[in-house]
Amino acid sequence: MTATIDIEAVGQLIAEVAAEEIMPRYARLAEGDVREKGPGDLVTVADIAAEQRLAPALSQLLPGSVVIGEEDAAADPSVMRRLDASDPVWVIDPIDGTANFAQARGDFGVMVALIQRAEILAAWIHDPRDGRTATATRGGGAWLDKQRLSVAAPPADPAAFSGTLLAGVFGDREIGRRVHQRRERVHALRSLRCAAAEYLRLASGGAHFVLFTKLMPWDHAAGVLLHREAGGYNAYLDGGGYVPGRLTAPGLMLAPDEASWHQLYDRLVRP
Repeated sequence: MTATIDIEAVGQLIAEVAAEEIMPRYARLAEGDVREKGPGDLVTVADIAAEQRLAPALSQLLPGSVVIGEEDAAADPSVMRRLDASDPVWVIDPIDGTANFAQARGDFGVMVALIQRAEILAAWIHDPRDGRTATATRGGGAWLDKQRLSVAAPPADPAAFSGTLLAGVFGDREIGRRVHQRRERVHALRSLRCAAAEYLRLASGGAHFVLFTKLMPWDHAAGVLLHREAGGYNAYLDGGGYVPGRLTAPGLMLAPDEASWHQLYDRLVRP
């Protein structure tokens, strides 16, 4: 089957779940409402409640589809195999930037992507605090509410490229070391500690690039499509464009265009 979906209906669902399950808990979490899934990897009752609302509702909007939610995958990693099937699959990050949410400071968002046969068909990134939703469809452009998004034009001076370097903790340690040593070759921005916010900044022209080395699909599938439809280019550091099921690449870098990507690779990564 080929997936077709009402983009606005999904956006409304996400906004409704955020308003009812996430924001009422913002800055109101009790001690037992936050726990670690792993070292430094937090989950809250709001993450779980939002995913439990979104998963069945999205499945109902598209009969025959399946779901991969971040919290479901944390409990049962075998659900990741759904990415390899031919059925449409919803990939959900109920709260991206959970650490920021738990501390009631900084950025967080809800990320949803619809994927079929490794192709990202549609994407939603919702900011629960201001109620705004960015959407993208394959071949249909990227939008923030009614405003079309466009990536920043590359600067004339490569040293003026601005972006976030999220390398070192995950992925290839040698690449992380190299990037850290060369960060003065660009205008490195402070990490927002939230992929949803990084992608919104990138797709709306607020930064030129971002380099990620943690590559779980719920962190990137929606953002990659948003950035691509805003005119941007992406590739793994070892070659090839983004594939949602690939989790072990040395890194993923997004830039305004292919020429910019290679300029950044030469300045930051090339041995």
